[in-house]
Amino acid sequence: MRIVSLVPSITEALASVHPDALVGATDWCTRPADLEVTRVRGTKNPNLGLIRELEPDLVIANKEENRELDVRRMREAGIRVEVTEIENVPAAVATYERLFDDLLGWDRPDWLLEARRLWCEPLPRVTRRVVVPIWRDPWMVVGSRTFTGDLLRRLGWENVFGEHADRYPHVDLVEIDGAGADVVLLPDEPYVFTAEDGPEAFTRPPTELVSGRLITWYGPSLLEAHRWAAG
Repeated sequence: MRIVSLVPSITEALASVHPDALVGATDWCTRPADLEVTRVRGTKNPNLGLIRELEPDLVIANKEENRELDVRRMREAGIRVEVTEIENVPAAVATYERLFDDLLGWDRPDWLLEARRLWCEPLPRVTRRVVVPIWRDPWMVVGSRTFTGDLLRRLGWENVFGEHADRYPHVDLVEIDGAGADVVLLPDEPYVFTAEDGPEAFTRPPTELVSGRLITWYGPSLLEAHRWAAG
């Protein structure tokens, strides 16, 4: 089977089982680092002509990360496209189980079995309240109905803006600073927060730099995320 993945998390997951099946991936598909495939540009602007030239048996996309317009154009060109929708950790695990079992016919990897054991249990009690900015100028934060928010809640961390009407709302810095969070988590993607760019903006809560992959990717990184949080 020839597969093009337009989702970094899914690229990493598929490569953990059969990297030879991947013939195309986006420029943002950085894991595994040694993956040798044709790069088809970004998640929001894939090179559809190049994808057609690769003659894939299956293109895997995601409702949040990829555009409906690109999916429609690929399907109109006769390309089979599977669109995933993942807003929480159990949905991610179930999506991979269906992909491996039904669409690909591959054995489930050990990391997926462990992810179900670690992440699909009843929610723990809340131990701290967090805010997760994902952009600045303008400031945006993780809101409701997101994979990141669900992952953090399953660690016992409550997202202060988890009940916001929007999934990724624009929020004034003053409101973020005064939201009553125990800590502001500053990831390195999509905005690259660093020690020199981000922490200086906040006067009340402490800040913590975190790997964006550990709180936004779904795949083998789930095991790393659990170890990081426990660590």
